[in-house]
Amino acid sequence: MNRLYRRLVCLSASLVAASMCVGTDAGAADGDGKVLRHAVFFAFKDSSTKEDVDGVVKAFEALPTKIDSIKGFQWGTNNSPEDHDDGFTHAFVLTFADEAGRAEYLPHPEHAAFGGVLRPHMKEVFVVDYWATPSAAPLEKELKHAVFFKFKDDAPVAEIHAVETAFAQLPSKIDSIKAFEWGVNNSPEKHDDGFTHAFMVTFDSEEGRAAYLPHADHEAFVEVLLPVLDKVRVIDFWAE
Repeated sequence: MNRLYRRLVCLSASLVAASMCVGTDAGAADGDGKVLRHAVFFAFKDSSTKEDVDGVVKAFEALPTKIDSIKGFQWGTNNSPEDHDDGFTHAFVLTFADEAGRAEYLPHPEHAAFGGVLRPHMKEVFVVDYWATPSAAPLEKELKHAVFFKFKDDAPVAEIHAVETAFAQLPSKIDSIKAFEWGVNNSPEKHDDGFTHAFMVTFDSEEGRAAYLPHADHEAFVEVLLPVLDKVRVIDFWAE
């Protein structure tokens, strides 16, 4: 993604209340209240047992106690009703203060040890990182609706910006959206499957999500999206 495009993303983000700017330098989030989300999703092998998968989850859950640069950690299992999960069943969202924190985490010996627990059971991994502005107060219960877009190669930048803006306007139109953040992928890991845009929509109940999906304003947004969309991936989970 070229520098001009990133600048245009930041410009469009400044025009919508709930959006965020994408950082490209290690200090991009300094002083602006943003954090770096590291969203990781796993599909497990059919041969792996529930005990095997539970062991992976417990090993991942332990990392924040071992790696100081992890500032936040949430996880859950997919419960999306939309059938756009591509077989990914487990979602993990790690939060770092900056890119330096992520750079410390990725080669960390404890992360490498976790990889040893994971690899025998992992079928596929999907990773997207993005800058986010956290909500002022987390909900007691958070149903995360994680949405990822891969745009057509010939999609005009202006039409992609229109999608960004239209999505960022939905929280002001749909009351059941309790929190919202979005950003453009900046993961260095090459596990993004070509998806460039991440949107995290938070509800406080499945009823809230049920009101959102067929809502007229959501359907109007989809009409803006479809002409430039190549692929969508959706994974929902109750955040633990």
